[in-house]
Amino acid sequence: MARTVDYYFAPNSPWTYLGHRRFVDIAKSAGATVNVLPVDLGGKVFPVSGGLPLSKRAPQRQAYRLLELKRFSEHLGQPIVLQPKFFPVATDDAARLIIAVAQADGSEAALRLTGRILRGVWVDERNIADKSELAAMLAEEQLDPRRLEEAASPAVQQRYEADTQRAIEAGVFGAPSYVIDGELFWGQDRLDFVQRRLTA
Repeated sequence: MARTVDYYFAPNSPWTYLGHRRFVDIAKSAGATVNVLPVDLGGKVFPVSGGLPLSKRAPQRQAYRLLELKRFSEHLGQPIVLQPKFFPVATDDAARLIIAVAQADGSEAALRLTGRILRGVWVDERNIADKSELAAMLAEEQLDPRRLEEAASPAVQQRYEADTQRAIEAGVFGAPSYVIDGELFWGQDRLDFVQRRLTA
């Protein structure tokens, strides 16, 4: 029986970037339906779950994060710029754009755009808070340019807020998080467990 995965993430998350392509492949292979759910991680999820923005973490944690990113990048064979030009970066516009695409064009298109945005931050050093960059990414994925205008609508903002609250209620505290039949899997390094759950 095909399952559904609630895929919670922040569009600027390096761990989401490192796991995105593998997750999409796993879900496709399993015939799973994916709910693409970008959320306001730093503004809404962290305050209620004990998370801290990167700049407020202890120096030891910041240093180890860079070490782990380098390790996983090499292990997975995925390029990454450890300290990209546009990071930290505001994510609300990118998140709303992904939602607008998901609503109008479906989850597959939204997943493609998500991959483009994540790579934009962590490989190509693009500013995902710049609407002209987001418009260019839409064009690169051959998606309707009207989605950028639709992303600014009250309906999309309401969906963004509702999905963020949904993440909180599901126990999400970091990105990426995958929820299958109410069971939470946190982190791209848990994708083996996600795969097993989807194929069980």
